[in-house]
Amino acid sequence: GRQRRCGACSTVARPRTDPSTIVLVQSADGERCLLGRKAAWAEGRWSTLAGFVEYGESLEECVVREVKEESNVDVDRASLEQLASQPWPFPRSLMVGYVARATAGGESLMREEEELQDLKWFDRAFVRNALEAQGDADAPPTPCGFHVP
Repeated sequence: GRQRRCGACSTVARPRTDPSTIVLVQSADGERCLLGRKAAWAEGRWSTLAGFVEYGESLEECVVREVKEESNVDVDRASLEQLASQPWPFPRSLMVGYVARATAGGESLMREEEELQDLKWFDRAFVRNALEAQGDADAPPTPCGFHVP
């Protein structure tokens, strides 16, 4: 693994990496996706749900727990699909991306008020059209319009 050695005293340090997950939750029928937004974000900005892995917890357990805590949505654990991972330096994390489906009947929303200002199911076609209009920009094509960074 990676390590750094102090030039003055030769102490070896191995930087800590905290795993986190980010997940696009689809409705049980696959026609909607669940997105949330924080109060500090620009108007219209939405994102998938994310959170840090707790001590002793698997990545999959983290996805199920975070979605339940932030939205009250039940994830079908058998539907979890890991898509990619990347270093995420805020703070020194490894972000692991998933797609998951909500269980049938487990799609009722109840937002975690400390985490999110709003939480909604968005129609697949609406999101697709909005992302196509947004292109590679990190801002909506119209001020305060829907966008995903």
